[in-house]
Amino acid sequence: MTSSIPETETLTVEFKSDRKRLPDIELVEAVVCLANADGGDLWLGVEDDGTPTGLHPDHLMLTGLAGMVAARTSPSVSITVSSVEAGGMTVARINVPKAQGEVATNGGVYLRRRIKHDGTPECVPMLPHDRVSRASSFGMLDVSAQPVAGTTLADFDPLERERLRQAVKQYGGDRVLLELDDEALDGALGLTARQPDGSRLPTLTGLLLVGRESALQQWVPTHEFAFQVMAQQSVKFNEFRRYPLLKAVDWLETNFRPYNPEEELQVGLFRVPVPMVDMGAFREAVANALIHRDYHRLGAVHIRLEDEALVVSNPGGLVDGVTLQNLLVTEPRPRNRSLADAMKRIGVVERSGRGVDTIYRGMLKFGRSAPDYTRTDSQNVVLRMPTEPADLDFRRLVVDEERSRNTEMPIDSLIALGALRQLKRLSAEELAQRIQRDVTSAKRTLQALTEAGFVEAHGATRGRTYMLSAAVYGAVADKAAYTRQAGFAPIQNEQMVLSYVRQHGRIKRAEAMELCRLSEGQVKGLLKRMCQSDLLVLEGAGPASFYRIGALDRMKSDEIG
Repeated sequence: MTSSIPETETLTVEFKSDRKRLPDIELVEAVVCLANADGGDLWLGVEDDGTPTGLHPDHLMLTGLAGMVAARTSPSVSITVSSVEAGGMTVARINVPKAQGEVATNGGVYLRRRIKHDGTPECVPMLPHDRVSRASSFGMLDVSAQPVAGTTLADFDPLERERLRQAVKQYGGDRVLLELDDEALDGALGLTARQPDGSRLPTLTGLLLVGRESALQQWVPTHEFAFQVMAQQSVKFNEFRRYPLLKAVDWLETNFRPYNPEEELQVGLFRVPVPMVDMGAFREAVANALIHRDYHRLGAVHIRLEDEALVVSNPGGLVDGVTLQNLLVTEPRPRNRSLADAMKRIGVVERSGRGVDTIYRGMLKFGRSAPDYTRTDSQNVVLRMPTEPADLDFRRLVVDEERSRNTEMPIDSLIALGALRQLKRLSAEELAQRIQRDVTSAKRTLQALTEAGFVEAHGATRGRTYMLSAAVYGAVADKAAYTRQAGFAPIQNEQMVLSYVRQHGRIKRAEAMELCRLSEGQVKGLLKRMCQSDLLVLEGAGPASFYRIGALDRMKSDEIG
């Protein structure tokens, strides 16, 4: 097998020299290191600089390598080994899967791969807190439900208990909680854990919700959050706090409001507030960062208002099974399940666990761009919420539609309208990627918007595209834009075909399909119209047929010349 070796080592690429025969234990440790990170490829017989120097004679027979690794890892790691020819040398490519948990050598050595400050990778010991953190990211351990050793019930703050009860009323939480005494409330929300001797100890959830600040600082030193306001590189506000979570949410909202200007939109007899940042989306983003952060990692939750966006970040990447490609549709997988459940029952966050929808809706219903998670990596979740001016006409349309429906517009519909405002035209396949669903679901969304008068379909079934309707363009006082979009595509296609023929002398139907991104039926119609207008001339028949410049186009070219 011939394959190109990556240029450099990365988090998922490891080079190992085999000129002096790499000891089996070092090979196994390298496999464990990759498995406890994101998996990847171990290249045996390659120097650190990427130069292939070949396998040692003892390793030329690769058949027993997988069995040796499986026997020396716990639980067994199933690798895939292939021989690769590179630079005249034979090297081995060892594919290591990402472990669904934690893996050790059979000698009890735990290692993990990480990126150093200079961007190069290294293998380091996997310490106890690393193992717990990894287990929680896979949903194998709920750290927030565990009792915190050394704490007592005296570490709970009576004022924070009262704040919790007031929060249930304020946010419309589970009112059954208001009927419980302190001990029953602790049990219902998982604030304490019963011990074998009958005593109760505070859990991490309990400390984070109703713990004294001094207790949090002593027993949960990783808990910290910061609110920062940056204006053209200067710092206008920069405060770090270690408050319990309910107090933290209140404090953050109070300090954010002066920086969140609001205007009013008149819709019929009603005045609709239009803030720079929707407060429901703000609360959900902040609470999610505080709830889902990795409490075994140092680093603060940052809420930073920049010139063009509100940025919320928290230590700890996305949990296993959640990716940027399924963020909108995957089932909730909280890292700290007990804490997340408590915050849902109190009412601070969305009860269904679909908080991402709340954040998307808070952006898209005002005609702003969708939330941006692309800066998220394995170490941090980063949410960027653009603070661009709202589209008031679009907001009015959404309010009218929701009042006529007597319910909120589906989030997929808002994503579709936002994409059409940005891209002007959209296919069902392109929308499917944005809503993270299948094409059939995207077609249903577009069909519903078409029936509601928001969207128009253009083209045949296979090559159909969608654009905002004349009613929408008229409502936003941009009727000329509708005319341009509705009439632009046919003219553009004609010009692209003519330009291609002038450059290459001819064009075939398949080439026109690829050039204009049209279906076969659409291209047939386009080329037929151009022939009828004497812009093109068909020559030949069947698969060998092609089109040349017609008499009318030649005359136009001569006149211009």
